[in-house]
Amino acid sequence: MYRKDTGALLTQDPASLGSRAFTNTFRALSVLVLFGILGYLYFFEIRPSQLHWGATPEEVARPMPDDALVSDPVFNATRAITIQATPSQIWPWLIQMGFGRAGFYGYDLIENLGSGRGIRSAETIIPAFQSPKPGDQLPVSIAATLVYGPIQPNRVMIWRSSDTPCDGTFVWELIPIDATHTRLISRIHWNYAESPGSFFLDLFTEFTDHVAIRRILEGVRDRAEGRPAHPLAAEGFAVGGFIVAVFNLILALGFIGFWRKWIHAWLLALGAGLLLEVVFYGPLSDLVRDVLPWLYLAILLLLAARFGRSRFDARPAFE
Repeated sequence: MYRKDTGALLTQDPASLGSRAFTNTFRALSVLVLFGILGYLYFFEIRPSQLHWGATPEEVARPMPDDALVSDPVFNATRAITIQATPSQIWPWLIQMGFGRAGFYGYDLIENLGSGRGIRSAETIIPAFQSPKPGDQLPVSIAATLVYGPIQPNRVMIWRSSDTPCDGTFVWELIPIDATHTRLISRIHWNYAESPGSFFLDLFTEFTDHVAIRRILEGVRDRAEGRPAHPLAAEGFAVGGFIVAVFNLILALGFIGFWRKWIHAWLLALGAGLLLEVVFYGPLSDLVRDVLPWLYLAILLLLAARFGRSRFDARPAFE
């Protein structure tokens, strides 16, 4: 290649090329190690606890309706929450859930996107949605539909996949614990579809279901107990925090490819990955969970500005 200011032909030192290739190999391996660490933490530490969020060992072990319908489910989750209300007070909120119905009381900006009833989940009981029957269709998103299984008013509501044989069930059960408190238990048995087209949907479900069901249970609780719903602006800030947490990891991974002191970049990427898992699944308050990703993004941008172009390779490492 030529040097622009003189036009002189430059040759690259073979030793330099070899050293660069050696370094790039270590960069690539470091990324694999990074995802290995994050994957281990997710599958062996985070996932097991999230699959049983809020549930007691007895609730996890107890049989529930439709347990045998899906054999050997890949996704087997039992979650629960205590609600200061009777089953008859909770049931109307529970039975009216659904896309295009009352919503899911969770992250409306995601779950109700495209719903004809608007972006907000219901904050009142809607009589028109109080009497579904087994076999009725239940839209759960703009692209997915389940069907109602057996329904026992004030006790059990079951959603099933419409596939034959059935490859997924959602069971919602109300168990009174005293005159004024009830346990709401959610159990999901699901097998991921084998078609290539469903891969990304299954991947999205695997990592976000823990967050969604937790928020739904809390949303049912809040409405049954008469608490106000989260303001839409606060929800938008929360969803933005999740997106920024993912972006932080992507940005830090890019630093590994360009930063001359790539080990420093690797540590930043590890921090971003750990923060992402904490933000999605950690026992944090809403305020802390929403703010942390933005703070970490500010740190990444400040470091990038401070080190400047002189600290970055002229060409990408992985070319």
